[in-house]
Amino acid sequence: MSTTPAIEPARNADIVPRRPRRWLRILSGIFVTVVAVASLGVAALQLGLPWQMGEGDRNHVYQGPAGSQRYQVHLPPQHDGTTRLPVVMAIHGCAMTGYGWNSMKATTQFNSLADREGFIVVYPTQLISRNVIACWNSADPREQQRHTGEPALLAGVARQVVEEYHADPDQVHVAGASSGAGTAVILAATYPDVFATVTSVAGGEYGLNQVDPDHPDSTSPVDTARQAWAQMGERARRVPLLIIQGEQDEVVPPLVATRLATHWTAVGDLIDDGLTNDSLGSTEETVSVPAAAGRHPYTHTTITASDGSSIVESYHVQGMGHAWPGPDGDGRYTDRAGPDASEIVWRFAERHPMP
Repeated sequence: MSTTPAIEPARNADIVPRRPRRWLRILSGIFVTVVAVASLGVAALQLGLPWQMGEGDRNHVYQGPAGSQRYQVHLPPQHDGTTRLPVVMAIHGCAMTGYGWNSMKATTQFNSLADREGFIVVYPTQLISRNVIACWNSADPREQQRHTGEPALLAGVARQVVEEYHADPDQVHVAGASSGAGTAVILAATYPDVFATVTSVAGGEYGLNQVDPDHPDSTSPVDTARQAWAQMGERARRVPLLIIQGEQDEVVPPLVATRLATHWTAVGDLIDDGLTNDSLGSTEETVSVPAAAGRHPYTHTTITASDGSSIVESYHVQGMGHAWPGPDGDGRYTDRAGPDASEIVWRFAERHPMP
C-alpha cells in the first residue's frame, strides 16, 4: 500500500468528480442486444403487479426532495411490528427490475432466506424515465452526491422502511449488482450513517467513471478513495465492504474488483489518520475453495484491521461471468454453479451491525 503524504483534514462533501469517460460502458453493464426487450419489459412489468407479489410483500413509493422512488418490501414471518429486524436493500443491475420482470427478487431469492433468518428485504426499482434500460446512473457524477439524485432517494427509502416497519436502524445493509453495485458503493460513501455494510457484485469503486480502461493507472484507486472520503465528511467511518466478482466477466472485468478492494482499503486508511498507508497494521488472508460437484472454484480473501474489524472481504469466482451466483437464482444474470451470494451477503451483514 502506498505511503502518500497526508491531505488536508478539511473535506468538502460537495466535491464533484469529473464527467464520465469510457468506463461508462462498463459501469452501465449494457448489452446492446437487450435494449429493446428490456425497455418494453421494464415498462410493462416493473411496478409489482398482483401476480408478482407473494406473502409478506408490500409495494411502496417514497416521496422526497430528490423525487420519488418505487420499491417493494418483503416482511418475514418474524415481523410482528415490535421486534426490530435487520434490513437488506438489494439493488438490481441493468435490464432488470427490483420486483417485476427479470427481477432482483427472483435473481437473489432473498425472500426465502429472509423468511428463514428473520430480516426485511427492500427492492427498489429503476424507471426507464431515468434510464432507458433501467440501469442505475452510478457513472454520472450528479448521482454520486449526498442529498441529491439516486443516493438521496435510496437513503430515503431505507429510512422510510426503518420508520414504517420498526426495523433496526443499526442493521441496514445494501447489496447491488452491476450498475446497482456501483450505486451501493456510492451509498456507502454518501450515507455511511445509514448503511452498516455494502456488497458489490460485479461493480466498481466510487468515481470509477474517471478511470480510462485503456490506461487504468492514469487515475489511481487512491485518487478516487480521496473523493469517497470527502463525500463521507463528518460522518466518515469504515464501512465493511463485500466484493463478489466473476473471473470471466467481460462486462465488468476482474481488474475493477481488484481496484475496488484497493480503493476501499485506502478509504479506511484515510478515515483512520488522513494517510493512505497501512497504519492499522491490516492483515490479508486468502483461502482457495476447489471446484466440487459442478460448482465453480473460488478464492476468498479477507482484509482485516488490527482490532479484528473487517475492512474488505472478496470472492473471486473462476469460470463465472457477469452474474449473481447462487444455486436457486432465477433470472437472466444468474450463475447457479457459483457460491450462494445471497447467503454470503446475509452472513456478512449479520456479523457487521453499525458500531
